[in-house]
Amino acid sequence: MTGFSDVAIQSVRDYWNRRPCNIRHSTAEIGTKEYFDQVEARKYLVEPHIPAFAEFEKWRGKKILEIGCGIGTDTMNFARAGANVTAVDLSSESLNLAKKRAEVFDLSDHIEFYEANAEKLSDFIPSQKYDLVYSFGVIHHSPHPEKIIEQIRQNFVRSGSTLKLMVYYRYSWKVFWMLMQEKGKFWKLDEIIAKHSEAQTGCPVTYSYTKSTVKDLIGEDFENEENYVEHIFPYRISEYVKYEYVKEWYWRILPESVFRKLEKNIGWHLCVTAKAK
Repeated sequence: MTGFSDVAIQSVRDYWNRRPCNIRHSTAEIGTKEYFDQVEARKYLVEPHIPAFAEFEKWRGKKILEIGCGIGTDTMNFARAGANVTAVDLSSESLNLAKKRAEVFDLSDHIEFYEANAEKLSDFIPSQKYDLVYSFGVIHHSPHPEKIIEQIRQNFVRSGSTLKLMVYYRYSWKVFWMLMQEKGKFWKLDEIIAKHSEAQTGCPVTYSYTKSTVKDLIGEDFENEENYVEHIFPYRISEYVKYEYVKEWYWRILPESVFRKLEKNIGWHLCVTAKAK
């Protein structure tokens, strides 16, 4: 995993400002209640494992730090469940939509928003201890993910705090699919993963991890509680972008039980839960 450490954080910010994650999950007018409801419905339809991983209801009355809130889908659900959320993101465009979303659903009193480079998080938000630090599909897009983990360890958790991360899984079906798109150029694997990792091609940074290397990432100050793989995207992209859900033929012919077993072995999302020591 080389080649990303010299990428400027500004190029990552510019990428997500051009197209905030999930911004096209609805055809309704951006910023309306209908729009946000459709964004949430589509996100959890395609990634139904997220609510079980986040355990929104578990954090009622607790303090949560969300690193990389995007346009705020999970953020709103933590707040609805009664948590007090500090939500940070590198992208000002994403944050503007997340703030609007909180206003639309009358949740602004439960959420503090900060525009921040998570590699230097304590420069942007006050150091305090959280019950949960949550980051879903985010830190692998930063040039130095290890610096984000260091920030969390040093400034934002106490013994017993929970860390929940989703990072991309290197041994996944999606990585195999990417290699097929690029004619098997495995020697360019990191570059290929970055290029194809998101809906908008050409992401400047995308690291991927194995179950072993993600443990190395979070380090010895966290005790691993759960480390599992989820999520294969089964839909034909040509229909999906038109809000039609037609599975690829090879996924349609598989029994659901077999598909779910494959997701648990070669899924794209590596979901990690750990406790601070």
